[in-house]
Amino acid sequence: MSTRVFLIRHADVENPRRLLYGHLDGFQLSALGRAQATAVGDRLRSENVKRIVTSPLARAVETTELINSRLDPPAVIETEPELREAEFSRYLQGLPYWQIPMRRPLWFVHKAKRGLVPGDESIDQMGARILRVMRRIAREHPGETMAIVSHADPLQAAWIVLDGRPHNEREMYRKAIDKSGMLVVDIEDDKPVRWEYVSPPKVDKQASIA
Repeated sequence: MSTRVFLIRHADVENPRRLLYGHLDGFQLSALGRAQATAVGDRLRSENVKRIVTSPLARAVETTELINSRLDPPAVIETEPELREAEFSRYLQGLPYWQIPMRRPLWFVHKAKRGLVPGDESIDQMGARILRVMRRIAREHPGETMAIVSHADPLQAAWIVLDGRPHNEREMYRKAIDKSGMLVVDIEDDKPVRWEYVSPPKVDKQASIA
């Protein structure tokens, strides 16, 4: 029996100060992000999505709710802490991106090899969080179509693990999941057998501002 799971990155975030938001709450979607999430919902409308499991962070929850608003019937929504942002971002959060190398020196160790410093996760550990949730919901709801909404680094780590690519920083960004982009994964007998990347839906940026 085949089960399909959409692994979706949250949509664009309102962040005029260009802070690394990490695990901070209160970072909601931008107008563009709301348009993106709505368009993802429209894209999934014909897929008969039964369940959406989301990270508890505000930007993921809002993405989930907007996707779900376009589904008919709406899916069951479940919150799962394992889908949270990368743990190392707690050390970096709240700073503008350009200040991080100067004010957070452990960033250099993190970029050299993830998982070496306390509070950091290896690529394998981070990707495994996503894949555990994916396999759990596939076991609990076999044959259904479901979605997971999470964050860039955990999802890209999961993609590396699925592909069997080297666990290094280059691979983390060589095949990136853009905001509101997704991996479509087909699972059979608890094993992912096919997966492909689907780019974010194209939205009218001017219309999203109005």
